[in-house]
Amino acid sequence: MKEKVLITGASGFVGYHLIIEALHNNLEVFAAVRNNSKIDHLKDLAIEYVYPDYTDITSLKKDLLEKQYDYIIHAAGITRARSAAEYDRVNAEYTANLAQAGLELGSQLKKFVLISSLAAVGPLKALDGIITADTPPDPITAYGSSKLLAEKKLKAIGDLNYTILRPTAVYGPRDTGIFIFFKQVSRHLEAYIGRGEQKLSFIYVKDLAKASIRALHSGNKQTFNLSDGNFYDKYQLGHLSKNILKVKTFKFHLLVNFVKLIALVSEKVSSLRNTAPILNLEKLDELTAVNWSCSIEPVKQDLGFYPQYSLEDGLYETLEWYRTNNWI
Repeated sequence: MKEKVLITGASGFVGYHLIIEALHNNLEVFAAVRNNSKIDHLKDLAIEYVYPDYTDITSLKKDLLEKQYDYIIHAAGITRARSAAEYDRVNAEYTANLAQAGLELGSQLKKFVLISSLAAVGPLKALDGIITADTPPDPITAYGSSKLLAEKKLKAIGDLNYTILRPTAVYGPRDTGIFIFFKQVSRHLEAYIGRGEQKLSFIYVKDLAKASIRALHSGNKQTFNLSDGNFYDKYQLGHLSKNILKVKTFKFHLLVNFVKLIALVSEKVSSLRNTAPILNLEKLDELTAVNWSCSIEPVKQDLGFYPQYSLEDGLYETLEWYRTNNWI
């Protein structure tokens, strides 16, 4: 009999790739989605849909006991919100509710994997350094703070066997975030915010999915930072993308203060419309942060996880997918 895994956030970019990797590992997949989720891209997959109510622990307990999951991978969350309170509610409180409900399964639940973010630690303020397992968390955004709060709530549930994964910037087919940069490059534009030096890090979504499945069988109560094991200057992503797409671009730098003005206007307009801003001052701080490089030695040693994709290899697959599917 196949082991059962519940994957939350299943209709999303990361969720889709988690499902594919879980199926490749002969797991019976239960995809947690919302009633209004777009799931056309999942229709041909051998999965069962579930619709958990993360606000109701009693309902969650009932659902989990009915399905008797062996594993939970919690990837659901939000990256844009109208307030810090909204981030905390969705990213932290809902995580705690699901994990608390998971205790009802007792020894049946072998592992709870939380897809957190390197934003929970925050970037370093100097180029000469690397984020390690011992780096004190100092998130610079409400999003990062909510992810750190989710981690703390998870760790406070004493009897739960968990693994926390903190991926850096994730890219790959179906992503709509970094995709904005790729789309501009395909249109011969290459824009940067300021001229300050940066150390950036990335992880291909398929590598994140492999690490997540491997974490199901790892030790207890572990936290790992995830990247492809390298770091890059601010221009490397553009340089590789141009080569793969075989385009020339007009490279230009936007003044940080000019982008700050745009962010302020975006915040104000979004506030009036009661919507989440695409760009705000916190997001700008994240985009211009000095150093996001991180060590992945612990995840190599403890999970035996070694990234399979270099940035160039991952970008080639990603950009080919965007072209094939007419995104660019």
